[in-house]
Amino acid sequence: MKRIIIMLFIACSAVVTATAQSKSKIQKKDYLAIVENKEYQYPLRVFRRLREIRDQFGRKQGQVYSVLKNPNTGLIESAERITHFSCDVKELKTIDQVFMDDEPYSYQILHIMPGSREQFSIRVVSNGGQPNNTLHVRTNSKQEMWFLATKNLDNPQLRDAYAIVWEPSADGLNVEGTVYGISSLRPDLYTKNLETSNNVFRIDGRVGDDLTDSLYVVYMADSSEELDKLADDAFMEYMPVVNRRFSFSVEIDKPKVGRIRTVMPDGSLCHLWTNLDFVPGETYHITTHNGYYDEDRDYERRVGRYSGKSLLNKRQVRGIDDVANVDDADDASAHDRPFPEPSPALKLRMEIKYKELGAKTETVRAFYKSLDPKRIASWARKDRIFDRIIKQNQEVDAVFRDLQKLFKDYFKEFDNLVDKRAEILGPGYEGILEFYTEQNKALTEMISSGIQLPKSAQKTQKALNKYIEKYMKEMTKLAMEVE
Repeated sequence: MKRIIIMLFIACSAVVTATAQSKSKIQKKDYLAIVENKEYQYPLRVFRRLREIRDQFGRKQGQVYSVLKNPNTGLIESAERITHFSCDVKELKTIDQVFMDDEPYSYQILHIMPGSREQFSIRVVSNGGQPNNTLHVRTNSKQEMWFLATKNLDNPQLRDAYAIVWEPSADGLNVEGTVYGISSLRPDLYTKNLETSNNVFRIDGRVGDDLTDSLYVVYMADSSEELDKLADDAFMEYMPVVNRRFSFSVEIDKPKVGRIRTVMPDGSLCHLWTNLDFVPGETYHITTHNGYYDEDRDYERRVGRYSGKSLLNKRQVRGIDDVANVDDADDASAHDRPFPEPSPALKLRMEIKYKELGAKTETVRAFYKSLDPKRIASWARKDRIFDRIIKQNQEVDAVFRDLQKLFKDYFKEFDNLVDKRAEILGPGYEGILEFYTEQNKALTEMISSGIQLPKSAQKTQKALNKYIEKYMKEMTKLAMEVE
């Protein structure tokens, strides 16, 4: 019997089979009989149903059709067919059964229900091992998705992937969705290639005990300017968190810049992010926390932001749009430039506020020292201390606000310094952010060490996160205004 060739879903409009004995075509109504023949183990039910949805309800607008062939052999190396559709929800009532019936003919099957925070992407890699595209299939918690991967019958190095994702339309009567048909290099093969390459940059990430993050996205660009121009949805790949760990790898032939962002529970992106230098042959080890992260200091000193080799721009290196703690030695010379002194009256008011700010921050630090478990075991006393920390932090915030008002008066006295606002105000923002981040880190370490803390500790950490978020926004806005 001649081998039956099942043409790719993305390139065909019919399934044609032949036998050597009869030389006749098998009727469409008998296509399920083919599946029963062990020689032809292929998910034909999924193939057929998705093709029907594409043909009956697919929209031409936005459709993608792409095929890459080997110029010498003519064999397909990768292919994509992506079709958006809309239909009555009743048209999808058999999808579950179709995918489950074909599960025996797949090596991977996945179903994600609405309400799940898990997102999903398909990486398209050619037979030559070069990445072509990353398709973001499931992007929000409202969507339902089915995915199935099976061997490609023509080329054992390829896999065929079929996926359908949909969500309720605005009118609530129909669904909007997308059908995917993908042929691409098997993931185990290109992952193996990455493991042996000397040009691979990797991220080895861990999620701290103070976080419940389940998904990150990663961006990459050739320069800092290009990185800042990337749209929110222009991320390169998802980094799902599995057992509190996440990872990423990419083969690059020269240093590049990148960015990590958190995907929030509602599917939106966190407005804070982390910028990194992507260097071939290097691995960046990072642990994320609530409001800060543990950076890879060895990496940063050798090839990153403290090495003098960084491709990040000054604002990115200093962490103005970053969740990172700012290193004390980072570009200190920029803060030492002389500026004219304010008038005597304004200068006196500023000095008073600076002293008041210093006293209040030291009081907060003293409260944290008093939480030493060797010196305090009373639950009620811990609760009172955290209540005082919350109140004292409110007072610190109020004093810092007063200082900001005084600096407005300063800029009125010297209106020619308006374009220097970032340089003048930047150190103050860095200081207040470091103060709140320092507390956040201390609380995280207490929780990680197993110290029993009252609910007021959680209230304290929530307040700290709000301060950090507020001042990060202000600092970023300030930097953007003067650029």
